[in-house]
Amino acid sequence: MGGYCGYLASVGGLAAGADAAYIYEEPFDIRDLQANVEHLTAKMKTSIQRGLVLRNENSSENYTTDFIYQLYSEEGRGVFDCRKNVLGHMQQGGAPSPFDRNFGTKIAAKAMQWISRKLKESYKQGKVFANSEDSACLLGMRRRALLFQPVNQLKDETDFIHRIPKEQWWLKLRPLMKILAKYKTSYDVSDSGQLEHLVRNRPKESDPAI
Repeated sequence: MGGYCGYLASVGGLAAGADAAYIYEEPFDIRDLQANVEHLTAKMKTSIQRGLVLRNENSSENYTTDFIYQLYSEEGRGVFDCRKNVLGHMQQGGAPSPFDRNFGTKIAAKAMQWISRKLKESYKQGKVFANSEDSACLLGMRRRALLFQPVNQLKDETDFIHRIPKEQWWLKLRPLMKILAKYKTSYDVSDSGQLEHLVRNRPKESDPAI
């Protein structure tokens, strides 16, 4: 679950005290896997003899769940055993909680109020003219407030190919996972959360061809 978005793996890893969470937004290679295995091996020789590693669905084309499982199993032989589990649809949460029902009712009511208002504004001579920029919007939460944002404005902030935002606010939380797992690292609050491989400058249509 999650596609190319590593939010579930990252926040789930923070909540569960994971030793590592591999995601698409933060590319990793065999050296990173090796460092994580060595850290887990050293950890197992202490009083804390447990570990948890998460992998986002599309985090890597080659470093699959089976590959990571086999790597940890081989490198940890004699020190720890490995088990793998693909959670699937149970990540969707099952039955909605009272909070989910309340929140769903609020955004549904807000959406219907917006639709009713737009119909009144766009209704002319027996027809509805929905040709303004804000006639197609997304309702979401930003800074603890429900906000309607025109799709035309959001397209510049969206990676449509991978169906994720170009800037992920939660990326700056990921170093906390390594700190809690007792890696030798520090927390840098200057990270903006931008994805370098997604937000690099692209030539505009008006720019002359090179």
